[in-house]
Amino acid sequence: MKAMALAAGKGTRLFPLTGEVPKPMAPVVNTPIIEHIFALLASHGMRKVYVNVHYLADALLNAYGQTSRINGMEVHLSREERLMGTAGGVKRLADRFDETFVVVSGDALTDIDLGELVAFHREKGALATIALKRVYDTSEFGVVDIDAGGNIRGFQEKPPPEEAISTLANTGIYVLEPRALEYIPEDTFFDFAKDVFPQLLEAGEKFVGYQGDFYWSDIGTLSAYRQAHYDVLSGKVRVRIPGEKRSKGLWIGEDAKIHPSASFEGYVVIGGDAVIGRDVVLSGSVTVGRDCWIRRGATIKSSILLPGSTVGDGAYLEDCIVGHGYDVRPGEIIRGGALIRRPPGH
Repeated sequence: MKAMALAAGKGTRLFPLTGEVPKPMAPVVNTPIIEHIFALLASHGMRKVYVNVHYLADALLNAYGQTSRINGMEVHLSREERLMGTAGGVKRLADRFDETFVVVSGDALTDIDLGELVAFHREKGALATIALKRVYDTSEFGVVDIDAGGNIRGFQEKPPPEEAISTLANTGIYVLEPRALEYIPEDTFFDFAKDVFPQLLEAGEKFVGYQGDFYWSDIGTLSAYRQAHYDVLSGKVRVRIPGEKRSKGLWIGEDAKIHPSASFEGYVVIGGDAVIGRDVVLSGSVTVGRDCWIRRGATIKSSILLPGSTVGDGAYLEDCIVGHGYDVRPGEIIRGGALIRRPPGH
């Protein structure tokens, strides 16, 4: 089977993090989100995945090239000169899809069983299938109403909870037959949820919703980004955590240097070549990226340090996201927020 991973969008709700990296390249436990998606696709026997890139496209192209092989799966990146929307981006590559295929967000974290999803789609004889996940706050998601047989009856885009027709969110994970692409015009900005799916309903096509027991987060906000790290480290998501597992909640990357007096509590992952100094305390859910340097006496609680950042002597961080190459000054006390280097001239 083939798949399409959508990776062209700007990820504006994750700003300022997405000011320096495209959202699919934002790491979750030291692995870019899109790489978690590649691992998922490959583990379900996908032969090829096509990826559309637009915003900060060079970051993705530099990382993976136009063509590469990951876990035995062919990965093809295609630059989208102007944003085409979720459906328009797939239509642009329509000639690649000549059989049932999967569409997945390249910037959401999930461990969905794609084999089960595709089997459900085929069993129902559907033209299109949406994977659905129950959510508490519908105002952040498009929600879908289904009947007892799984047939889709209606959509609502980000309704307030008191007006929601359903609490089943559209995860952006779809199984489609090639004929579904006939509903998408050529060379036009077009969206699956807003434009294509209402047409399928109107035309009376077989169009169903799948509910399974799987993890899904669209990592739409900085707090959701931190939560995704916690969910991975605490075992709620079936994804690989890089590094050697030293104890129940501690993973250490290659060539990391850790002072014997450093202490760890909760869930901690330390990237390769990181340096953890004397009397450093890491507690809660902490991810330390590759090449980070945490200096003597620093305390870090429930935070994410992206690669190359440093924390000065005696600094205290809690609920922070520290951007690539950012330097926290000695003795600084920071609670909450994203710390990102400003480009020169800003």
